[in-house]
Amino acid sequence: MTQSEMKFFSRNRFEQMEKSALKYHNENPEIYDLFCKFTLDIISRGFHHYGSQSIFEQIRWHTDRPDVDGKTTFKLNNNHRTFYTLWFARDYPQHETFFRQRRKISLFSPPSRHKELTPQDFS
Repeated sequence: MTQSEMKFFSRNRFEQMEKSALKYHNENPEIYDLFCKFTLDIISRGFHHYGSQSIFEQIRWHTDRPDVDGKTTFKLNNNHRTFYTLWFARDYPQHETFFRQRRKISLFSPPSRHKELTPQDFS
């Protein structure tokens, strides 16, 4: 395997999903900004723990705009939630335990050989 091929190779499913999350983040950096904004708002209200799913739903429901058919124009992959919580803990170490972390089974799973599904696959 060449060096250029190595950068696309993932050792496990976790690494594979992280690459996908980073790609999405680079294309949509405003999502992480919203994730931090909503999370810091929850913290300021006195919460010591919260769920990333709730933060993702806030982003979905408070920032989406329907298209002409009334369908959502905004897509946010739930597989990326764990990475947003890890990035938040890295960037706000004073709140590193705000999102409880489960054992990452994907660290011990081989990478998927299947193409990642996108919203276009469900149109």
